[in-house]
Amino acid sequence: MKVLLLSPCPEFLLPTLSNEEITVTQEKVSPSFVRENNFEIGISYGYRHILNTDILAACPFINLHISYLPWNRGAAPNLWSWVNCTPKGVSIHYIDEGIDTGDIIVQQLVPMEESETLKSSYDRLQKSIITLFAEAWPSIKAGKASRSAQDKNAGSFHLEKDRKKLEDYLTHGYNTPVSCLPRWKREDSASV
Repeated sequence: MKVLLLSPCPEFLLPTLSNEEITVTQEKVSPSFVRENNFEIGISYGYRHILNTDILAACPFINLHISYLPWNRGAAPNLWSWVNCTPKGVSIHYIDEGIDTGDIIVQQLVPMEESETLKSSYDRLQKSIITLFAEAWPSIKAGKASRSAQDKNAGSFHLEKDRKKLEDYLTHGYNTPVSCLPRWKREDSASV
C-alpha cells in the first residue's frame, strides 16, 4: 500500500508500516503532491498543518490524536485533559474538514495517576496511541475499520494560544506535576 506519513516522529510508526511503500514528510503538502504520487492513504501523527478539502479529496487520511475525542480537540490535548478534568485517552479518526472532528476508527481510555507529570502522562499517551495503531492498522489497511460519527457539538477544543493562560502554572515546563495544574472542571466533562 502506498502511504503518505505526515509526522515529525515517523520512527514510532515505521515498524507497523514496514511492509508498505512510505513517503514521510512533516512539511506542508499540496493537493497536487498527494494526487501525483497516487497515495492510497495518508496518516497524520503530530503533524502541525491543516489539510484542506482539496487534499482530503485526493485520498483518505487518518489522524492519531492523544485525546479521548470529542474531548480536547486541537492543541495540547494532554494538558487540557488535566485542566478541564476530561477523560484521558487516545483516538484514531478519519480526517474531515474540521479539526479532530472526523469519524472515530478506534479509541481507548488511558489510566493515569495523580502523581503524573505532564511529560509522564504525555509519554503514556504516546505509547498507547502507537500500540493502538499497530492493533488497528490491519483493519484500516483492509478498508474494514469501524467508523463512528462524533458529536461535533460535544467535547472541547483548544488552540495553541489558549495554553498561554496556563503559563504561570507550568513552573517546570513539561516536568510540571499535574497536581500543580488548576482544575477548571467543565459542566459537561463527566467521565465516560
